[in-house]
Amino acid sequence: MIRLHAVPGSRSFRVHWLLAEMGIEPEVENYRIADGSLDTEGYRALNPAGRVPALEIDGITMIESGAIVEYLCETRPEHGLGRLPGDPERAEFLVWLHYAETVATAIQNLNLQQVFLPDPAMRSPTVIALEVRRLATALKPLEKRLSGQDYLLASGFSAADVMFGFGVEAAFHYVYKEKFPALVAYHARLAARPAYQAAMAEQGPDSIYTQDFYEVPRG
Repeated sequence: MIRLHAVPGSRSFRVHWLLAEMGIEPEVENYRIADGSLDTEGYRALNPAGRVPALEIDGITMIESGAIVEYLCETRPEHGLGRLPGDPERAEFLVWLHYAETVATAIQNLNLQQVFLPDPAMRSPTVIALEVRRLATALKPLEKRLSGQDYLLASGFSAADVMFGFGVEAAFHYVYKEKFPALVAYHARLAARPAYQAAMAEQGPDSIYTQDFYEVPRG
């Protein structure tokens, strides 16, 4: 039994998509951030932080999307989605795999300010402006790298790209797409993959964002 605990539009999509790339169809249990379903005793027994993803697999329960992605690549190497020790791209693979969290952290901070604060008056235009700048700065190395190749590794698609599939799409809620044409094209390539589409259809549309783009509020 493989069961994925997920919130549509969150980091759990990374795990769902990677499983789809491997031809694995998990049972999916979806949650919503604002309805308290992640804050139950039962769910916290799976993930003490009350966050997603949690993946029940191989007789264990794993949390943290980056750790899960590495584990899946290492325990199922026949799919060729990781770069194992001894591979000449191993170091680059690990760097980009975890750089995804640099991008995701800025997005998370913007989500808190722009989406989850219950009263718009609680938002800080200064903090939001700083986080948007931080996010744009974090995206620039990706834009440069993807201006010369289709995927993060020269050899082609890997789980490092899966880690960024969530981040790039979410980033465009806060940064102007026009400034990142290579990333726009990159996301289109990712979204065209059958496994991406299958995971998206199974998990459903995101339940986080209520608008396509969030401007920095005026102070």
